[in-house]
Amino acid sequence: MTEQLTSHLRQLNLSGMATALSSQQEHPGTYAELGFTDRLALLIDQELLQRDQRKQQRLITQAQLKLAASVQQIDYAHPRNVERSQIAQLAGGGWLSLAQNLLITGPCGSGKTYLACALGHQACLQGHSVRYFRLSRLMLALSQAKADGSYHKMLKRLDKTALLILDDWGLEPLTAAQRNDLLEIMDDRHGHGSTLVISQLPTDQWYGCIGDNTLADAILDRLMHNAHRLVLKGESMRKTMASVD
Repeated sequence: MTEQLTSHLRQLNLSGMATALSSQQEHPGTYAELGFTDRLALLIDQELLQRDQRKQQRLITQAQLKLAASVQQIDYAHPRNVERSQIAQLAGGGWLSLAQNLLITGPCGSGKTYLACALGHQACLQGHSVRYFRLSRLMLALSQAKADGSYHKMLKRLDKTALLILDDWGLEPLTAAQRNDLLEIMDDRHGHGSTLVISQLPTDQWYGCIGDNTLADAILDRLMHNAHRLVLKGESMRKTMASVD
């Protein structure tokens, strides 16, 4: 009977309950004094836990984060203006629920991308959809989408993403078409999706790198309004670690 129940549970895609039922049968003494309702509750809890874990893994895979990072492994030893309290606040995810943005700036090698990926990973664990792009790659993907007719479909996917991470902001000049694409994205996301921007340039230089004052005003107004900021300082962590080695 137990084997049949386990088989039926798996056919119903209730693999968590099936695994928990097998565990109860393998350790009868542990559960002997529990009533039917209590044992059923344990089966349901295991099913919900396994579904949450599968969802988290699916979100992490879909995010395509550049680095395998976590907030627990952030390095606070190097003096680069990263405060535990601020990271803890961001890791809590309240800014995502409020559709606020995050701007991370600092010199090359200061750990900007690691921090962004760690917060992106944390967002996945909290059930938020996340997507990482280098800005130049996103612009290229949008250009290709225009050519194959999937442009509006791609904009909708970006719009529905809870956290969009854009790396290497300002590294390359934008064309007129790319500026318009960026405005479309920011306008769609404004007020209901969070955007995390990573840049070597301080924010007061972003107007110049966009290249059109009118569009820069529109894009940056949507991006910087109520945005959190992490301004990293100090020497490259890669150079520091290399000298230690």
